[in-house]
Amino acid sequence: MAESERSARRSGDELLPEQSILSLEEYLEMQRSIGNETRFRVLNTLVETGPQHASELRDSLEIRSNTLHYHLDELVDVGLVENRKRKDPDSEGLYSYYRATSLGEGILEHGVRELMRREWDALEAYS
Repeated sequence: MAESERSARRSGDELLPEQSILSLEEYLEMQRSIGNETRFRVLNTLVETGPQHASELRDSLEIRSNTLHYHLDELVDVGLVENRKRKDPDSEGLYSYYRATSLGEGILEHGVRELMRREWDALEAYS
């Protein structure tokens, strides 16, 4: 095996299509991001309930505002959540809201949630 082939195998590039939109490292960053319980809960809430203001998320998850914004920034940085801005304020005077991206929905549905469903299925099958 040529050195370039060994190098590609070590980097994990063979796991992705040649024209992949994201790199392996970017996919792994997404996984690491939702490996944190708070970020998982934030993303799960946004997928379950739809777009929300930071204040709504803070209240529903019962976490401090600065903690929430730290985790929201991480989710935005890896592309699982987006911060959307309105031109005009809503009824509460808020311009900004957060929503899960399609990548965020996909990684949640076909990652952790799938594992949880399989555990429930196994419990039902062997109970």
